[in-house]
Amino acid sequence: MARGSLISRTCSPTCRVGTPFLSLLVSSALMLAVLAPPMRALALAAPANADPPAGTGAAVSADAPANAAAAAGSDAPAQAPAADDTSSGEAPSAAAHGESNPETPAQRYGATPGVPSPGELEAAGAVIGKVILDNQNIFDLDNPKDNKELFRLANELHIKTKPEVVRKQLLFKPGDRYNRHLIDESERILRADGYFYDAWIRELSYHDNQVDLRVTTKDVWTLDPGFNFSRSGGTNSVGVQLEDTNFLGSGGSFKVFHTNTVDRNTTGIQAIDAHTFGTWISGALTLSNNSDGYLREASVQQPFYALNTRWAAGVYGINDLQNDNLYDRGQVIDKFQDQHQGAQAFFGWSSGVQNGWVRRWTTGLTYDEHVFAPVAWGGPSVVPEDRRFVYPYIQFDLIQDDYVRLWNHDQIGRTEDFYLGTSVSARAGYADAAWGSSSSALIFQSYASTGFNSSGTGRSTTLLFWDFSGRVAGGALQNGLMDGSIRYYNEQSKNWLFFTTVAATKGWRLDLDNQVTLGGDNGLRGYPLRYQDGTARALFTIEQRYFTDWYVFRLFRVGGAVFFDAGRTWGSAPLAAPSLGLLTDAGFGLRFGNARSGLGNVIHVDLAFPFNGDPTIKRVQFLIQTEHSF
Repeated sequence: MARGSLISRTCSPTCRVGTPFLSLLVSSALMLAVLAPPMRALALAAPANADPPAGTGAAVSADAPANAAAAAGSDAPAQAPAADDTSSGEAPSAAAHGESNPETPAQRYGATPGVPSPGELEAAGAVIGKVILDNQNIFDLDNPKDNKELFRLANELHIKTKPEVVRKQLLFKPGDRYNRHLIDESERILRADGYFYDAWIRELSYHDNQVDLRVTTKDVWTLDPGFNFSRSGGTNSVGVQLEDTNFLGSGGSFKVFHTNTVDRNTTGIQAIDAHTFGTWISGALTLSNNSDGYLREASVQQPFYALNTRWAAGVYGINDLQNDNLYDRGQVIDKFQDQHQGAQAFFGWSSGVQNGWVRRWTTGLTYDEHVFAPVAWGGPSVVPEDRRFVYPYIQFDLIQDDYVRLWNHDQIGRTEDFYLGTSVSARAGYADAAWGSSSSALIFQSYASTGFNSSGTGRSTTLLFWDFSGRVAGGALQNGLMDGSIRYYNEQSKNWLFFTTVAATKGWRLDLDNQVTLGGDNGLRGYPLRYQDGTARALFTIEQRYFTDWYVFRLFRVGGAVFFDAGRTWGSAPLAAPSLGLLTDAGFGLRFGNARSGLGNVIHVDLAFPFNGDPTIKRVQFLIQTEHSF
């Protein structure tokens, strides 16, 4: 199957592999079990050949936000000056300033008594005075509900995020002109870090035309040793791993893992640091040995980490050997070996934010090679043609600065940054056979996104996304792939939300290793994974979401959903059986929002009931996994 390598498909800087189910339970269970015999973590470990992790992904694409999730992380702080010396070390908590520590996200924002509004501060030319870092531990011991023996011990065992890690992500420093936009962007950057549950910045006091700020972050438990398990599409994935996504409080991630998935067994090591040597240089390294090959992947980059960032640069490399499985009706229909080697270097520049818009130019050089070979497996084997492309490229990005904070949409009880601006990206490069390419071709990638938000009663949010990639060779479009989606949210009340989405994909002369599938692993929850194969697909989903006020053991916030899915594929893919037409399912499930661990956001426990399909599939599908959204 096609892999999400940046060399072949653009990946947002916030591309992250979902952390499946029981690893979340372990990170939470560890906090409860630190006084008892060690409790093992349970979760799905992501395969090492999945899309490049955050940091690796951005290294080559340096793309702008494409949706709500990408918006929060793709544009991080502009420049990271050091804060006032008084902000280092153990900072006073909110309670120490005479304020309660707010548990509801909406309570974390708003005017501070005695401090002018942001507009008045900017009009008065106010400057930033003290910047106090209030880095809070996992449990708030000022709250009697959190001040329990087990929770106190969890706090003591947890290594808090170092103050300099927070400070380096701020876009402002003492003495700068007060600018609420930069403060808001700094909040988004901090919230995008997986080792914080939330982050917010409040004006603390105002005197002598100086405004003092308090930067509040809430740590989560990030150590995950144990056994991993998850189930979706009728298949199980298991593994063991030792991972810390905030290694020694540094903000870096380190993982040693072994996984067993439907595709392969993998043993490996991964390290990611988004702030190498206290800078905005990001480094990532993944090394793994697999049952069918290996993966060697590395990147070093300084991305466009903020809207006002003026330059970006990086390099990325991959050497990957694996067996690709093609699926139909949930079964393998073809298998072949894929030796993938690639490298990319890029440099980008920008004039920063001008009248609410950002324009960026990026140029780079790409080497992308796939060599295929048959493997012995007992079934038919159709092997793709080898391909190699060496080409320079140029890319243009246009980004509108427009974000909104929401709650109880894709998360439970967390601040969510939705990107509503218009964002457009286009990249084109030319591979010439005279330069070593297997054929001459124009290679392109593009995307666009925008959003709309209405306030008041029945507040609604709509997100639109579109992308198109492929190559033109011999006057014909090859491996063309177009995706589009519409996501609609309607807030019925504080606890109730209606959600619906329509997503579609269309392919043209796809490479054999690039499948368009539909099944339990990508939205059609009542069916096996990779159940239908074609050259086009469409999926329609309706969900009624309910967000309770139940806070289980003060570890998980609880929600529920009733859903209906409908989808189908079109086209004649190689070796695939004819399409079964429209497939539908319905179901219901629980959602557990993870409030104390950084190893995933929402646990899904679902029962889905297929209404059609072939007679061999089960009438009830049980799914248990974690996702980054509801």
